[in-house]
Amino acid sequence: MHNDSLAPWQKRHSFLAAQHGRNARRTKLVLGLTVVMMVAEIAAGSLYGSMALLADGWHMGSHAAALGIAAFAYSFAHRHAENSTYTFGTGKVGDLAAFSSALLLLVIAGLMAFESAQRLVSPVDIEFKDALIVAVIGLVVNLVSAWLLKEDHAHDHSHGHEHGHKHEHHHQDHNLRAAYVHVLTDALTSVLSIAALAAGLLWGWTWLDPAMGIVGAAIILHWAWGLMKTTGRVLLDAAPSGAITESVRTAIEAEADNRVADLHVWRVGPGHLAAVVTVVTHHARTPAHYKTLLAGIPSLSHITVEVERCCDQKPHAA
Repeated sequence: MHNDSLAPWQKRHSFLAAQHGRNARRTKLVLGLTVVMMVAEIAAGSLYGSMALLADGWHMGSHAAALGIAAFAYSFAHRHAENSTYTFGTGKVGDLAAFSSALLLLVIAGLMAFESAQRLVSPVDIEFKDALIVAVIGLVVNLVSAWLLKEDHAHDHSHGHEHGHKHEHHHQDHNLRAAYVHVLTDALTSVLSIAALAAGLLWGWTWLDPAMGIVGAAIILHWAWGLMKTTGRVLLDAAPSGAITESVRTAIEAEADNRVADLHVWRVGPGHLAAVVTVVTHHARTPAHYKTLLAGIPSLSHITVEVERCCDQKPHAA
């Protein structure tokens, strides 16, 4: 059932990112660029015998899949944003997609490390010049893709710091962030490929090509783990930050003898937080009154307040 016919007084549950449409279009454009370059690098790596180039191509292939997941997530979230089947909307679909992308990064990094180790033990001949040309082209494509995605990523990142929550980017579109991380890892493997191929061309260091594959895999594992931790917290409805939770409690308890008996704050979408508050007081007011006390806290898009009158004794201060 969709909520297209909601009355003005009814609560909507569309918690998409402010730049949802723009982010979706950019992700699809980067997906197209990635697929084209992926095919070129895998073909060239196989033809010229470059493990670093093959690793970059395979890595780009994983990113093409991840970007496809991101594009689908944007489409699904938008299409079902007002579907009442989803209790708190589809704002966290992007976090689910980002978590899946992180898992994919872990798998491809493991495969890269394994294949690179094999090439260290059993080296193959490499056509350095031809492979180097393709690697440079790949880096250019990666930089263009990063530029397409960086503006919104940087905005979300800085906005998350604006309120002092350095590690709790509740404004961040994690779906876009995952796409951005994938592009950055592509750029990293391209740089490592270029360095390895140049060293092989100039000094004959063929061992550096697979060695760079292992270095790239280690860095990708680190980035993937960080992305998994961030999105995993959102999927488990972890509180976005202790500071935000405390600001809700303080705003309520600053009035009369109000005490917060129960409090839950969690992220329901990029830039959207939900809160459930139980207030105990001798001077009960309507739930709407307590919601106005929270109006100054940014990102609180959905607030549920339960008011309980304290009749036996005055609540103790926390």
